[in-house]
Amino acid sequence: MLDTEISELFSPDGPLAAASPSYRVRTPQIELAQAIARTLSRRGTLVAEAGTGIGKTWAYLVPAFLGGGKVLISTGTRALQDQLFGRDLPRVRAALSVPVTAALLKGRGNYVCHYHLERLREDERALKSRSEIGQLRKIELFARESRTGDRADLAGVPEEADIWQRVTSTRENCLGQDCPRVRDCFVLKARRQAQEADVVVVNHALFLADLMLREEGVTDLLPQADTVIFDEAHQLPDTATRFLGTSVSTHQLLDLARNAEAAGLAHAREACNWADASRRLETAARELRLACAPIERMPGRKLTFEALAQGGLQAVEGALQDVQQALDALQQALAASAERHPDILAAARGAGELLQRVQRWRQPQAEPAPVAVPPASLADPTQPGQAGLAARESVAAAALAEGAAVRWIEMSAHHLRLHAAPLSVAQAFSRLRPAGQAWVLTSATLSVHNDFYHFTSQLGLTDAQAMRWESPFSYAEQGLLFVPRDLPLPQSPQFAERFVAQLLPLIEASPGGALVLCTTLRAVERVAELLQEAFEARGWNWPLLRQGQAPRRELLEQFRKLEHPVLVGSASFWEGIDLPGDALTLVAIDKLPFAPPDDPVIEARIRACRERGGNPFAEYQLPEAAIALKQGAGRLIRTESDWGVLMVGDTRLVDKPYGKQLWRGLPPFARTREQAEALAFYARRTATGVSQAEQAAS
Repeated sequence: MLDTEISELFSPDGPLAAASPSYRVRTPQIELAQAIARTLSRRGTLVAEAGTGIGKTWAYLVPAFLGGGKVLISTGTRALQDQLFGRDLPRVRAALSVPVTAALLKGRGNYVCHYHLERLREDERALKSRSEIGQLRKIELFARESRTGDRADLAGVPEEADIWQRVTSTRENCLGQDCPRVRDCFVLKARRQAQEADVVVVNHALFLADLMLREEGVTDLLPQADTVIFDEAHQLPDTATRFLGTSVSTHQLLDLARNAEAAGLAHAREACNWADASRRLETAARELRLACAPIERMPGRKLTFEALAQGGLQAVEGALQDVQQALDALQQALAASAERHPDILAAARGAGELLQRVQRWRQPQAEPAPVAVPPASLADPTQPGQAGLAARESVAAAALAEGAAVRWIEMSAHHLRLHAAPLSVAQAFSRLRPAGQAWVLTSATLSVHNDFYHFTSQLGLTDAQAMRWESPFSYAEQGLLFVPRDLPLPQSPQFAERFVAQLLPLIEASPGGALVLCTTLRAVERVAELLQEAFEARGWNWPLLRQGQAPRRELLEQFRKLEHPVLVGSASFWEGIDLPGDALTLVAIDKLPFAPPDDPVIEARIRACRERGGNPFAEYQLPEAAIALKQGAGRLIRTESDWGVLMVGDTRLVDKPYGKQLWRGLPPFARTREQAEALAFYARRTATGVSQAEQAAS
């Protein structure tokens, strides 16, 4: 597409303006769309930072529809997937009058499984409460009437309800082509629609799964595309790190043992002493948990493999060997009887996957021993025991083996989990990219003080063109950055009390809601506790919401409906939240969001950087904090009419030399260190709003 064509489509007299009464011409949006169109035509790579309010979604949809060929659009969250597919995509398609077909594809856990739904209905003793009985009835009716089976379409059952785990399939328990309800499978229907559509909306995890499968020659998950557009691209490095790693928990091992015993006794009783085989695995899993008990007293209840070897916990290695041997024996028994019943087949595949994960955790550089795979058709290539299991495990192994990796054990109240992750995903990510495919990676937070190196180097995008467009908002008029002058440093025991004391007058003066963003869950609890005490002491009846009280989506829905709410949250509330207008006029951040040093992946990356003579603080920790801070600050101003105060309680933002690099990356708010000026800002804006309302009424 020519630049002039793009300009005409986005002009005041163009089709987009005609389709949207609130449309306004934005020069940065036009320039972004033109840059994307040029990238698609040359099959190149564009890293595009688009400030809030530019309209990046329409900027990439227009060239994608008119010149992108077969297009995949990958988002970081299911919420953005639904918004894109249900709102933005249909509006732009209708405005352009183009015959583009579109499909929405999510992970299998989002679709009702007919087989597992029937099994639960036949054994209602598995239902835990009367509410679950009612939820089951609603899901049954939904499964009969729904065309998609997407659980997001069933508002009557909370998305976080535990029953969903029992009426959806996993990679471990899906029967694939052997399922008696395969003709009705919602997952396969969604994948067929994706194969036929011109534009497919997916998420980052699903896209990575497809890349890994293609590496092994399996191509049935996502269609082959000419163009891939990554929205919320800043999440890709972390998503790739998790996806190219591997993990296994004692909870999974115990579940497998129980399921294997039940399936074996029900359908192949004489083939094996199922009780002994399952009990052997259960015992090995519990002994492993006991051997790792000292880790519970360590910081974060985590321990790396290197520290494990140095700490003299030799019993752990022996317990791991017992787990592997018990898994191997159970998997072989299941595989020998797999043709007896689909439940045994599913258990055999699950055991095979867990066995390979344990083998890889113990010896990541070694090739895992071959696992006996029950015969099955390849209609669903993402299932364990079929080509998909081999593909995913093989590529994950390659990612861990081709570069440095970190392994660690994490303890919880009743279980433990073995983790492994690559220190860098750059080599694997860039290697998996198909030749000749255009890539566009966009987000509002990709650069650090106009420098894209931190982002592009993490993904190996050495040949990418990087461009940046500023937000059209008048930040200096709409917002005020307030960093209190007299707060102690965050490590001070008095910090939380002093932070809340500075925050309370702003909450009182703010006419809208307040979002308090903390860097740890412990801080969420402490800040919420202090706010609750202060509200009661002052007789304030404003609603106080806290992360953990209810699911995230429910908390945000309450926030939008309530008057003058205050919501205290941690990591998941730093991004992906849109609360426009007076719904949100105060965002407060307790501390600079430096990643926790006890995170094993971060700790290993810092150590690796230091060993090669680098400066881990400047090269890794500071850029990560800058991007996270920009995400949190971005919750305040979402539209041209939004306004408010951003309070940052960490005085290092101003007092430390590196603080300049952080606040320079924030939107260009007016700045102050005086609480009185922040209160005066509220008074002026509130008075202006009242005056405008009175003029409108007259």
